[in-house]
Amino acid sequence: MMKKLTFVALACAAVFPLAAAAQNIAIVNGKPVPKARVDALMQQVSRSGQQLPPDIETRVKDEVVMREIYMQEAEKRGLAGSAEYKQQMEMARQQILIGVLFEDYRKKNPVTDADAKAEYEKFKAANSGTEYRARHILVEKEEEAKALIKQINGGAKFEDVARKSSKDQGSAANGGDLDYAAPGSYVPEFSQAMVKLKKGEMTAEPVKSQFGWHIIKLEDSREAQFPPFEEVKPQIQQRLQQQKLAAFRDEMKSRAKTDYKFTTQ
Repeated sequence: MMKKLTFVALACAAVFPLAAAAQNIAIVNGKPVPKARVDALMQQVSRSGQQLPPDIETRVKDEVVMREIYMQEAEKRGLAGSAEYKQQMEMARQQILIGVLFEDYRKKNPVTDADAKAEYEKFKAANSGTEYRARHILVEKEEEAKALIKQINGGAKFEDVARKSSKDQGSAANGGDLDYAAPGSYVPEFSQAMVKLKKGEMTAEPVKSQFGWHIIKLEDSREAQFPPFEEVKPQIQQRLQQQKLAAFRDEMKSRAKTDYKFTTQ
């Protein structure tokens, strides 16, 4: 009986060291480097969203082993007890713990498809109506605007005049084209003059705004267009998630009992 037990014990002793060794990727100065470190770093790299090279696992193993070499050397020099190390460790601990806090909240308070759909419909309702496609020429002085109107009425192309004379560089290169937009996208003086125009018409007189003097031409109008829900769902979900996290942050701040006066809201 004793011989049988001894044999079993020896067999287990032979197997368990192999199993333990399988959990390590290397031994550095007698100290094992666990595979779990490679797995953790691989997860971190994978979350970056970048295109990973085929040999990424080999690179990560190299990095993990080199880190062990560096850590052993730092510990041998007594740096783990230095004030600088302890200060940086405390800052890292705070940052990691705060990150885990917000990630935990995000997982427990996800933005559902229903939430995103409701936000999409709310946006559509608030922005429904007519969109206008206009061109404009922006100059600094009324006299200059009137002279340009005279040129256009005399046969010059609106687009050519816009490219040459408009100080709105964002639209000048496109012949003054502002693409489709709701009237509320513009300053009141501009939108009020624009909506009075018929398709193809130009303002007979320059329109003054805080930016200067405008000459406006209405190219077309249409009912407001919206991209399909599925196309914009990721952006809506991201914005709603950010709003949830901001509300969570503000709620914690309001609950905290402190004599500190924050300079920012």
